[in-house]
Amino acid sequence: MHPKAIILVGGPSRGTRFRPLSLNVPKPLFPVAGKPVIAHHIAALSKIEDLKEILLIGFFEDSVFASFLQDAAREYPNLHIRYLREYQSLGTAGGLYHFRDEILRGNPEQVFVLHADVACTFPLIAMKKAHEGHRGLCTILGTKVPREAANNFGCLVAKPDTNEVLHYVEKPESFISNLISCGVYLFDCAIFDEIRKALENKKGNVETDIYGREVFQDGNKLRLEQDLLRPLAQSRKLFVYETEGFWRQIKTSGSAVPVNGLYLEQLLQTNPEKLAKNLPNGPEIVGAVYIHPTAVIDPKAKLGPNVSIGPNVVVGKGTRIRDAIILDNVDIKQNACVLHAIVGWNSKIGCWSRVEGTPPSAHHSTSVTKNGVKVQSITILGKEVGIKDEIIIRNCIVLPHKELKQSCENEIVM
Repeated sequence: MHPKAIILVGGPSRGTRFRPLSLNVPKPLFPVAGKPVIAHHIAALSKIEDLKEILLIGFFEDSVFASFLQDAAREYPNLHIRYLREYQSLGTAGGLYHFRDEILRGNPEQVFVLHADVACTFPLIAMKKAHEGHRGLCTILGTKVPREAANNFGCLVAKPDTNEVLHYVEKPESFISNLISCGVYLFDCAIFDEIRKALENKKGNVETDIYGREVFQDGNKLRLEQDLLRPLAQSRKLFVYETEGFWRQIKTSGSAVPVNGLYLEQLLQTNPEKLAKNLPNGPEIVGAVYIHPTAVIDPKAKLGPNVSIGPNVVVGKGTRIRDAIILDNVDIKQNACVLHAIVGWNSKIGCWSRVEGTPPSAHHSTSVTKNGVKVQSITILGKEVGIKDEIIIRNCIVLPHKELKQSCENEIVM
């Protein structure tokens, strides 16, 4: 019996904090470290023995993932990767239950469920081994975060000797624990009985279609974290496996920059041949840098650490780039400087200009503004933004198709 895997990709009504980047590409397909976000999930899942099928579940149009699925099929010929579209947003557990027949086809023994908006080392093989060592229905991947950030996530209280979860609270108002859910789960297939129980608790919120299947009414969702994990903890069927590797959530557009750096550092340790190297007639490379083969980089440029350069990018002489993602078809003129920033597709940065953010001051921050004031420190340029020569853009979010002729700081440029 083979395990299966589910990646929950959400839909177009989500990702508002990822704007302006999500105006042009859905967050699950945004490139970090040279690959779409969910390609890192699939790479980790591909290493699990006997796993043959990965299902993407969400409510984007089918066409959104068509090209990605074709590329994934070529890269992983032994994996069957499909997209299942919800008829509306059903919630993280509602989508699983709606497609239960497809998930259970072939009688899998276990099902991995991964949220698309997380980035981590994905220790799935070790997690599976830990799951098989207890008698619970679910193993949840956990990590520890600073105490002041814990209330932004689902918090776990677990027995230190057995890792049995005694208590689970989603985004508690007061401090519960700094051990949190990573949004990665391994379920026995008996979990669908538990989802059914949760559904019955919401029976007034569902209808039955002509085939006798439950159909969710508009506005009512069955949520994995709120409606399922807490009852599992109460019935002593939930366990945690704590990861020792990195973990970050990808909520805001600015959060893609530290995630990019974490994946690049991982590549530097595991597959350094995929990263740029210092060559006699090439640019200066510092630390982990990914350069697409079609990019043109002047030998007098300096890149890194933690830089990803996309297809058809042109980087001029004397340019300095670090802690940045440069997307497709960007033209950066000579002596420009790009620090702690994302430069959107087809954008142009003039000579001697600076596009500069500052390193995020608080780990795991998910807010773009506070009290009406921008707090994100990463600078984001949307698609087709033009920056004239000798202009400084600092700590700004610039919406697509803008041409900036004067310097600005700490703004959302409308």
